[in-house]
Amino acid sequence: MMSECLLSIDTSTPAGSIAVSRGDQLLGELLVNSPATHTDRLLLSMERLLQDVAIDLGEIDAFAVAVGPGSFTGLRVGVATAKGLALATGKPVIGVSSLQSLAAQIPFCRYPVCAMMDARKKEVYGGLYRWEGGLPALQGREVVLPPEKMLEQLDGEVLFVGNGSAVYRTMIVRRLGQRAHFAPWCLDLPRASTLSTLALSAYRNGRTLSALELLPTYIRPSEAELTLTRA
Repeated sequence: MMSECLLSIDTSTPAGSIAVSRGDQLLGELLVNSPATHTDRLLLSMERLLQDVAIDLGEIDAFAVAVGPGSFTGLRVGVATAKGLALATGKPVIGVSSLQSLAAQIPFCRYPVCAMMDARKKEVYGGLYRWEGGLPALQGREVVLPPEKMLEQLDGEVLFVGNGSAVYRTMIVRRLGQRAHFAPWCLDLPRASTLSTLALSAYRNGRTLSALELLPTYIRPSEAELTLTRA
């Protein structure tokens, strides 16, 4: 029997990426960090990648996507694309936390891993993870907070990863000193290939969704919701 073939999408930040994997083997990945919107490039990039790895869309067993937190527009594009592909092919989808996927890029770290994404408005999306059973396990909950508030909750030595840790690196070092460690800059960009490792575990354990069940995880209310609340 052939191994599971997954197509994974991460559009939670401006650095969009797509990956195709078969079982434990990465067949191909495309990552672009540019000002162009995901709407402009996602489907064309997907078509190109599938051609390059000689995989037909009908061979995909499940579609994995980063569901958030992250850019509201980016998440909507990624989730809508995954839902559309699932509906068109009749295959399931797998939603993966953007922050867990970032933490998974630092495997078997002896320190807790703080995945931190820039949320704009002087806030960050963050989650603290420890490696348990071969996967990054969330400690507590994912939050959106001013970076200084998040740093107040961290004890001991911590390894930071994500574009939020790059934006606020000076503050982190000033507050945590030698307790702060940082992933290499190339790992601050989320990768669909890393997301696919988490998605494969979920797929093999039956944790899939139908297209209708898949929803983004924003954490923070949108501007439209805030406007309605204030009205």
